[in-house]
Amino acid sequence: MSDKSLLIVAGDGIGPEVMDEVRHVIEWMDKRRSVKFTIDDALIGGACYDVHGVAITDETIDKAKSAGAVLLGAVGGPKWAKVDYDKRPEAGLLRIRKDLELFANLRPAICFDALTDASSLKPEFVSGLDIMIVRELTGGVYFGEPRGITDLPNGERRGVNTQVYDTHEIIRVARVAFELAEKRDGKVTSCEKSNVMESGLLWREEVEKLHVEEYAHIEFEHMLADACAMQLVREPKQFDVVVTDNLFGDILSDEASMLTGSLGMLPSAALGAEDSDGRRCALYEPVHGSAPDIAGQELANPIAAIMSFAMALRYSFDMGEDADLIERAVAQVLAGGLRTSDIMQPGKARVSTGVMGDAILRELDNLAA
Repeated sequence: MSDKSLLIVAGDGIGPEVMDEVRHVIEWMDKRRSVKFTIDDALIGGACYDVHGVAITDETIDKAKSAGAVLLGAVGGPKWAKVDYDKRPEAGLLRIRKDLELFANLRPAICFDALTDASSLKPEFVSGLDIMIVRELTGGVYFGEPRGITDLPNGERRGVNTQVYDTHEIIRVARVAFELAEKRDGKVTSCEKSNVMESGLLWREEVEKLHVEEYAHIEFEHMLADACAMQLVREPKQFDVVVTDNLFGDILSDEASMLTGSLGMLPSAALGAEDSDGRRCALYEPVHGSAPDIAGQELANPIAAIMSFAMALRYSFDMGEDADLIERAVAQVLAGGLRTSDIMQPGKARVSTGVMGDAILRELDNLAA
């Protein structure tokens, strides 16, 4: 019996619904794989604001720092549209990333064989697609100072955000990308805007230096971020691992995710640095957001949340075989024709959130038999 600790912050919108299905998979791991997860729960986002007046509490941050991994559902919704900027639901997500120093965001874009027709691109462009985008998560324009909105003497207003990176911030996320490439197809594409931004030029120079000094055996290329956006649509399978800054990573990873057919299919991981014992803070969340328009209607796709748990098994608990098992179960359920509304196709069976979760559990039983 192996004991593992998880902090679940289900959040807002469909977050609690998809996290309920993750809990069922965790219970299955206990019963069928003899792995006991100790679970704690906490509030984040709008749900936390409604109770505490902030998007995340200091107590939750402390719990997150001590947990083996944090599982997040989603944050945000129109209910909190007029909340003060520093207390809005998304502020809780930004704070937990910053306080846990979760600098490396892993966003896989994988197209399951059963969903090639769901992509907006022709099947030959996405069949077998497997891209990993590594986004720097705690620096850049989202956190740089100065920032804010000021009144000008002429009666206009000015909004300012600062794009800023130091050498160590660039090197540590680039190293994650190179190490991932070593276990994948051995290619890294680094994206920036070095043609018009000094921060982009620094990024290019530091990643190039790291490649030459430590990872010369990895195939490597630079690409301007706007060119990468175009190439993701033109020829996506040319990419293996893409590493980029916070802003461009936010945009490019969403673009890449839609190549697979639906945001509801894609997980993500946010990783911190390893300590002397090899432990790292980590947060895992589906990419799809809170989708308040369908919350409470059993329409949400739980696959991204379940796959995020699989990423936690792989990257936080060194349980790669169990992660593979969950990913195979998902692939088998999709091959069998079950679909939630977001990935519905002609001739397939539309199912609810809970039915999709139950089908994955049954397939796990079959695979583990």
